[in-house]
Amino acid sequence: MNPLVIIGTGLAGYTLAREFRKLDKETPLTIVTADDGRFYSKPMLSNALASGKSPDELATANAAQMAKQLDAEIKTQCKITAISIEKKAVLANGFAQRYSKLVLSVGAHQLKPTLAGDAADSILTVNDLADYTRFRNAILNAERVVIIGAGLIGCEFANDLSRAGMNVEVIVWGREPLDHLMPETIGRKLRFALSEANVSWHRNSVAERVDRENGHYVVTLADGTHVTGDVVLSATGLGPNTTLAQSAGIQVKRGIVVDRFLETSVKDTFALGDCAELDGQVLPFVMPLMNQARTLARTLSGTPTQLTYPVMPIVVKTPAHPITIAPAPPGTPGEWKVEELPNGVRALFYDADQNLRGFALSGDAVAEKQALAKKLSGL
Repeated sequence: MNPLVIIGTGLAGYTLAREFRKLDKETPLTIVTADDGRFYSKPMLSNALASGKSPDELATANAAQMAKQLDAEIKTQCKITAISIEKKAVLANGFAQRYSKLVLSVGAHQLKPTLAGDAADSILTVNDLADYTRFRNAILNAERVVIIGAGLIGCEFANDLSRAGMNVEVIVWGREPLDHLMPETIGRKLRFALSEANVSWHRNSVAERVDRENGHYVVTLADGTHVTGDVVLSATGLGPNTTLAQSAGIQVKRGIVVDRFLETSVKDTFALGDCAELDGQVLPFVMPLMNQARTLARTLSGTPTQLTYPVMPIVVKTPAHPITIAPAPPGTPGEWKVEELPNGVRALFYDADQNLRGFALSGDAVAEKQALAKKLSGL
């Protein structure tokens, strides 16, 4: 009997394997990964420094321990080079691994800005434990870190680095951080809070080049401003990893297209996590991933189950100014109603019929998360 094969040992792949084993203890399970297969929670990377966690401490189990827990074969350091749909096999490191069903849990990659300059190839990104280890080594003797991008990851790293005593320079494309998810009022509160903790902001700015100068990096902005730091971190968003699926003839748009059963355009081939696109949406967050894993585990164990999402607020890890966001469905017409509180902001998004469709809370207002979530419907 050919095994169920999962490609990827990130949070999505390992969570699916755990959920599957709760329901099916007999079917052979093989997990293939291009890295060393250690288990860690990727969201913890952006707040590990201030909490005193080393990269090694973030990993709670190695591949051998995970294989024992899951009663699975885990093939590490195996980069999949192709999928043969006809033979139901994945090809890696010169061998073919056959499968009964295949799950693509291949995640997403950090998007890098297009930059000129003699140090453009030296900017860092953090997308996995190996990246984070390189980043931590790079900042050992650093005093100032430049972050390009002020989305979730950029803001969380700015908060973490500043709590650890570093000076941080953040280059923001828009007027305020996180302004693609919430009203500018909350972004401004976050910016002020982080400014009090050694974070400087360069707003409405675009980085154009990175050069080495006197042992430092100099980032030149479109308006000619120079920002100097010892390390440059790019946090400009994620792009789903779709190359492998696309080369196998699996339908791809922004991500790997799946239906409500998380099945791709090819029978017996599924996708979940940061690489999967459902109803035009890619949701690179923990709660969607967990719901996908539980749902897909039921389907793979013999009970076909369609995915439905509950309300899934996003908690931004910025203790300097706590934020929780429940975005309205993309494309929903409506408007924000914003109320500033003594220590926080309550922003509610109403559609044209005055139905509550989303919210963004900061400071003391985050305590209202559960009550407001009950008033929303899932995706």
